[in-house]
Amino acid sequence: MRVTSLLKSLLGMKQVVVDGVVADDGAMVIAIRPSWRRPRCSGCGHRRSGYDQQPERRWRHLDFGGVRVLLQCGLRRVACRRCGIVVEAVPWSPDPESRFTEDFENQVAYMAQRCDKTSIGYTFRIAWATVGRIVERVVKRKRPEDPLADLEYIGVDELSYRKHHRYVTLVTDHREERIVWGKEGKSAATLLAFFEELGAEGRKKIKVVTMDMGAGYINAVREAVPHAQIIFDRFHVQQLVSNALDQTRREQWQRLRALDDPEAAKSLKHTRWALLKNPWNLTDKEETKLSTLQQTNARLYRAYLLKESFAAILDRRQPNVVRRELKAWLAWASRSRLAAFVRTARTIRRHLDDIVAYIRWRLTNGIVEGLNNKARLITRRAYGFHSAAAVIAMIMLCCTGLWLQPVTKTISF
Repeated sequence: MRVTSLLKSLLGMKQVVVDGVVADDGAMVIAIRPSWRRPRCSGCGHRRSGYDQQPERRWRHLDFGGVRVLLQCGLRRVACRRCGIVVEAVPWSPDPESRFTEDFENQVAYMAQRCDKTSIGYTFRIAWATVGRIVERVVKRKRPEDPLADLEYIGVDELSYRKHHRYVTLVTDHREERIVWGKEGKSAATLLAFFEELGAEGRKKIKVVTMDMGAGYINAVREAVPHAQIIFDRFHVQQLVSNALDQTRREQWQRLRALDDPEAAKSLKHTRWALLKNPWNLTDKEETKLSTLQQTNARLYRAYLLKESFAAILDRRQPNVVRRELKAWLAWASRSRLAAFVRTARTIRRHLDDIVAYIRWRLTNGIVEGLNNKARLITRRAYGFHSAAAVIAMIMLCCTGLWLQPVTKTISF
């Protein structure tokens, strides 16, 4: 069997011709060319007339037994009526700007879904930044042509990817349970850029937007899709009430210390988690603390009852009943003489309709937060990203439902 035939079989590529092989600087350099005679445009793929001949260039391919493999070919340029003067298309690399074969890039992207970039760089002998650029190209090739098509139920959240308040905004499709869009920043302008990219027809299809209670995102949604229903995530709404309870606990502890009542102040020690936990998760010791709290600190116990009753209201299934009970709860909180709960009541009253919408739609940011946790793991795995484009490319690779397989070949003689 000829060496060129063996190499072609090992490469496992169609529509290629192997002309020869040499060793250069410890690497195997395989001379290769497309099997078609008339060149094809790399932009539109149509056969076009040749324009001129370019110098030979090399593409990195998957190693053979640990030996670096480079493919070498002298490309032609074509004169295309649609794309202008561009280099010809080649079967081993769909991107004319890339210096890596498609098999090599797919293997790197597969590994990037599963381990850190530094390990990939050592394994494939490429730079850390090169891994990021390969990931961007693979994501561009593998993702659907329009990932924003037919969006109806979306969730919005931000992710911190570096210190000093460096954020990206991520949009998640609730129906497909995947991230569909990302951009640096977390302001109203950032989210408006998403709606602008979505287009007028796409904005009309949006029915529900789940989010936390950030003012910037609220303003963007009401400006771009005023017909859509905003749903505030239940966790963030309950967190407002829990924070009010914790603030009341601290205020009571400081008040008792100022009154030189060390015994009463000491009774509030180690009550934080007992107050914030669900009743069914309390230990015997914590239950004892809460039972004595009713006699020792009525104000703090009142705050605890406000927290528990609020959670019970959101467990109900009838929107009209929840609205009625929330209004009663707001009146109770406003009259409670607990400053933290008075402030929280104002916030909840201002967004009452969007909070009650959770009862009707039963949608939360749970899927969004879960995907964001996966994205945070990616940022930790890389020990930080220097640019938003790099972190967004990795998120789109790992959190958009792309299913990559390791590159495998079969050989026949």
